[in-house]
Amino acid sequence: MWFKQLLTYNITQDLQLNAESLEEALKSKPARPCASQELTTYGFTAPLGKGPDAPLVHASQGFFLISTLKEERILPGSVVRDALKDKIEEISTQQQRKVYKKERDQLKDEIVQTLLPRAFIRRSTTHAAIAPSLGLILVATSSAKKAEDLLSTLREAIGSLPVRPVTVMVAPSATLTEWVKAQEAPGDFQVLADCTLRDTHEEGGSVKCKDQDLTSEEIQLHLTAGKLVTQLALAWSDKLSFVLDEKLAISRIRFEDLLQEQALKDGGDDAMAQLDATFTLMMLTFADFLPALFAALGGLQVPEGI
Repeated sequence: MWFKQLLTYNITQDLQLNAESLEEALKSKPARPCASQELTTYGFTAPLGKGPDAPLVHASQGFFLISTLKEERILPGSVVRDALKDKIEEISTQQQRKVYKKERDQLKDEIVQTLLPRAFIRRSTTHAAIAPSLGLILVATSSAKKAEDLLSTLREAIGSLPVRPVTVMVAPSATLTEWVKAQEAPGDFQVLADCTLRDTHEEGGSVKCKDQDLTSEEIQLHLTAGKLVTQLALAWSDKLSFVLDEKLAISRIRFEDLLQEQALKDGGDDAMAQLDATFTLMMLTFADFLPALFAALGGLQVPEGI
């Protein structure tokens, strides 16, 4: 249940959400298996537990955990191309004629429909936490496409979802660059030993540094030459470490042992209680961490409508 990566979105208007109304709304967009002729399905699934009675919303201390499940049939393009090639060769040989584009497209559609029921099925889950008190939705992915799929489906379910990606007053790459130059970050943040540097010129390259002394002359020369820090490994308040990039995507989140041990203690031996304790402790940590991070980056740009 610990989120390993994070994209953050501002809620720009009061949604007036509660667990009961959200549960009812999500039931209108349930996850379901792909039918034999469907390429993909997408909908909400129970974030904790399984079974038909498992709730689609897990609520704890004002935070809501939701999850989506995508099911898709995997039909490699090479398989379709080979089958189409064989069919065209068969027609050309037996009927002594060419197969033109319109017929070729029709044959391709027929092949896809024939192969779909035998295609492998891949399932992927995306979790998100709604934090009304913070005015944020946290999606546990590094993929903007996956986040938008979840947010779009949530918007369809509840009727309105005024959100936008979190932005800050100062370009993150400029702030991260200054932190590496000074080898110091404000507040409870600490610069670690991994970063990515990128040349600002149109055809400029990039340099990835791992387990490096960022105070070294080599790194400082790159910065003096005009490279910007586009990714930086950081730690916060002895509670977690993470990598932040120039688009405010947070990845490689690792909660420190003390927090993990506290979640184990709070949850006890029951599996569901353990998941609940982990989610609750994670969200309480994020409630302190994210405002501190945004403040260190120059402060949030306040969305229109607030």
